[in-house]
Amino acid sequence: MARKRLGDLLVESGLITGEQLAETLADKSADEKLGDTLLREGYITEQQLIEVLEFQLGIPHINVAQYPVEQETIQLVPKELAKRHLLLPIRVDGNKLFVAMADPMDYFAMEELRMATGYQIMPGIATKDALYRMVTKYYDLQESIDEVMDDYSPEESIDETGITDEDSPIVKLVNQIITNAVAQRASDIHLDPQEVELTVRYRVDGVLKTERALPKYMQNVLIARIKIMGNLNITENRIPQDGRIKIDINNRPIDIRISSLPSVYGEKIVMRILDLGSSLDQLDKLGLTPDNLAKFTKMIEKPNGIVLITGPTGSGKSSTLYAALNRLNSEEVNIITIEDPVEYRLRGINQVQVKEEVGMTFASGLRSILRQDPDIIMIGEIRDFETAQIAIRASLTGHLVLSTLHTNSAIAALTRLIDMGIEPFLISSSLAGVIGQRLVRRVCRDCGEDVLPTERERQLFQQAGIEVGTIKRGSGCPSCNGTGYLGRLAIHEILPIDDEINRFVMNAASMADIRDHVKQTGMPFLIDDGLWKVAQGLTTTEEVLRVTQVE
Repeated sequence: MARKRLGDLLVESGLITGEQLAETLADKSADEKLGDTLLREGYITEQQLIEVLEFQLGIPHINVAQYPVEQETIQLVPKELAKRHLLLPIRVDGNKLFVAMADPMDYFAMEELRMATGYQIMPGIATKDALYRMVTKYYDLQESIDEVMDDYSPEESIDETGITDEDSPIVKLVNQIITNAVAQRASDIHLDPQEVELTVRYRVDGVLKTERALPKYMQNVLIARIKIMGNLNITENRIPQDGRIKIDINNRPIDIRISSLPSVYGEKIVMRILDLGSSLDQLDKLGLTPDNLAKFTKMIEKPNGIVLITGPTGSGKSSTLYAALNRLNSEEVNIITIEDPVEYRLRGINQVQVKEEVGMTFASGLRSILRQDPDIIMIGEIRDFETAQIAIRASLTGHLVLSTLHTNSAIAALTRLIDMGIEPFLISSSLAGVIGQRLVRRVCRDCGEDVLPTERERQLFQQAGIEVGTIKRGSGCPSCNGTGYLGRLAIHEILPIDDEINRFVMNAASMADIRDHVKQTGMPFLIDDGLWKVAQGLTTTEEVLRVTQVE
């Protein structure tokens, strides 16, 4: 019986259309595989491709994330071979070695593996992403930890070359911890000193998970190495310090912000990973609904006024600001930002870093910026009365000002400015609009299944006036590390400031009154936008309720 072609199988299974297949076949280069082109175009996910390949080739699919792999099995295959062909030895059974491979049809790799190990090779298929994570974890990270344990004993002190020489085990270990975090799409790395160990934790899609615990005697040298990389003072461990590392990982520029904090068991280090290659730079990629996108675009295209983005730390406010600046950036306008810290470097935009130790604060920097003939000003955060006052004056003299404010909702921004001491008439004459924002985890495309909403969920959808049949939930798979979620998206509430709201502000109305008014105008709040995205199958009710409150 003739084996069906991959493209035909994908069309039959309803994953792509005939038109998409024809388009992809026309686009793909001669040496590129059809599956890789479809992945690049975003028509299918890697997991979907693997399920069809499993059927087409009759080769079993291996979930490498759930396999407890023994270190002895790993040692059977040389690291160089595993990384070159992207494969992971799983288990040995008699004279057979079971191996997870990204390409189980690569006979050269299998032959090389048979010669290197002496075993009969039994291939399985696994996703490139999962294999890359596991090969990094089992070979590079474990190898670095073993090297450190071999080289240093608990009693031994580390000399300076141990933490500065690029070939030393400590340097390799720190590099591997960072590489492993990037492979797992982590946004932060936490090094937590405990009483008897040092815990390494990664924050992936907003949730912390422990990656591994290292012996306590490694703590001081690891922290010293990280502080050297970030140009921090390694002899000072009584006060908090901040630094920055620029590093290339797999030819991708990665910027890392370092923060050290003295704790009772030693210095806690948090490294915020800013992946410069994956920053959101387009407004339409932010997950705004068509209605909200139109409102937001109208706000930022005004010639003057203040646009505020509100939400707690880590709610994606900076990404939204940068996307707005990218939309506005052109040769005709002079855009200047003042930030603390400057997270992403934007081409064609003048970015200023706050340095409080030399008197360069938001307020003093902002005064200088106004003498630089700007059209658009971005202030990283309005923290005090002085900054707010200068920002409002700037907007009243014909500038568009974008900034962020730490409040729980868009409406709360109005009362927060009044609390800061800003006169209500200044707020009503300068404020163009406020955006409230939160981040929720996105349901994994590979294991998301249609399920019926619970009775409680039905009530919530009914209150929000949303019709819903089924919603999506992830059951957990290799792509999402068994969590059911992969990636994040933002939910928003957008409050354009109209004459009626200005009247409320001038009359010092309560938040409840303003809320009732915007409810009557039909403005969707955070929870409504979140539930709409649940109905679209993008996230879950649990995620929305985690970051919003039911009225």
